[in-house]
Amino acid sequence: MYTNRFSRIGFILAAAGSAVGLGNIWKFPYITGENGGGVFVFVYLLTVILIGLSIFIAEVLVGSSTNQDSVSAFETLSPKGKKYWKYSGFTFLTGIIILSFYSIVVGWILNYVVIAITNLPQNTTQAETVFMTMLKDDIFTQLFYYTLAFLIIAYTISKGVKKGIEKLNNYLMPTLIVILVIMFFYSMSLSGFTKALDFMFYPNFEKFHTSSVIIAVGHAFFTLSIGMATILSYSASLDRNINIVKASITIVTLDTVIAIVAGVIIFSVVFTAGQAPSQGPGLVFITLPAIFYEMGVIGNIMAIAFFVALAFAAITSAISVLEPTVMYLVERKNISRKKATYSISFIFYLLGIFALLSNTNSFSESLTFGNKNLFDWFDFITAAILMPLGGILLAIFVGYVIDKEQVRKKLVPLMGEKFFKLWLILIRYVAPISVLLIMLNETGILKL
Repeated sequence: MYTNRFSRIGFILAAAGSAVGLGNIWKFPYITGENGGGVFVFVYLLTVILIGLSIFIAEVLVGSSTNQDSVSAFETLSPKGKKYWKYSGFTFLTGIIILSFYSIVVGWILNYVVIAITNLPQNTTQAETVFMTMLKDDIFTQLFYYTLAFLIIAYTISKGVKKGIEKLNNYLMPTLIVILVIMFFYSMSLSGFTKALDFMFYPNFEKFHTSSVIIAVGHAFFTLSIGMATILSYSASLDRNINIVKASITIVTLDTVIAIVAGVIIFSVVFTAGQAPSQGPGLVFITLPAIFYEMGVIGNIMAIAFFVALAFAAITSAISVLEPTVMYLVERKNISRKKATYSISFIFYLLGIFALLSNTNSFSESLTFGNKNLFDWFDFITAAILMPLGGILLAIFVGYVIDKEQVRKKLVPLMGEKFFKLWLILIRYVAPISVLLIMLNETGILKL
């Protein structure tokens, strides 16, 4: 039983820190650009409400009802004769694979904070050379910043819920929000601001296709850190008198607002510079640094603020991914938190080194299997298979396995009978079917 509990604001900031990651500030803007702007945003918001929020509440319900690690939580809530459901709790292992490549990206961002401070590339050609040189040839720089990211993540987790996770999020999340608010107000003064609003909120059906719906559903699911026991584990440290429905809505709303604000900021800068909005992942590491340079001194300040905000978002997400595994080892195996943290961190650190090397010219051939290198395989396996599978198992468990009256007793006082019935339909039918379609589409079994 977890006795080290979050305060209400601590839980909201920590869970929001988990949800608010690279998906909001990096991925959401460029997939919006590639899928038609406003109509994509509308579908994304709809799927966040119908799918993302429903599964999020289910995961918080499981964690807060037991105050145990994910394996014990599934085991405790399973009816007699169905204890095999405890194996669904091992979805926390997905986090180890995610950390092995996600921490590499955190390292890239930390490197770009330094680049923003010291020497921004002067044009997109130079910016592409800087990024590709780091990615393909400069192994030492990547290893240095990857190791720095690893140490920050491991040290924070080793300090525990109150002194580590909550304390860090209490500083980083408000700072992240302040940075984005300042950048948003500045972006209002740019000539591209109005065009950014039109792009974000005016429906453009020319670039919107059936696949765009799947992308919107997938991003709504992935951005909330669902399906790998992260939110469940955070919820296990939640005080029992906290309204889990209101807390869930607050977290999902904060996550969504940050994604939209980040999109408006980025597109305001992009349109002001006369660049195209649909430039893929290179938008952050190649296009924006060059644009910031062209803006002069104020561009340097914005570049520093942007990459610091991105670093804060990435670090808080990475920390949350490690916690479920550490919690399992502490509770089920009676291992000290410090020993559990550094043992698991060392595993993901070693895996990450191989993933990092797989992107380089020196090692890519030996670390490429089929049509993907190790970095891309880790990304694919977690995003296309393990996370959707975790979400499906969670939805089925809460929707069908747990006693319905037990769920009703917990949620009806918090959301009312009418919304409970709607939520039950979503968690039983809409959410698992939608996530299954994501998995089939991502794995190529079914192309929509």
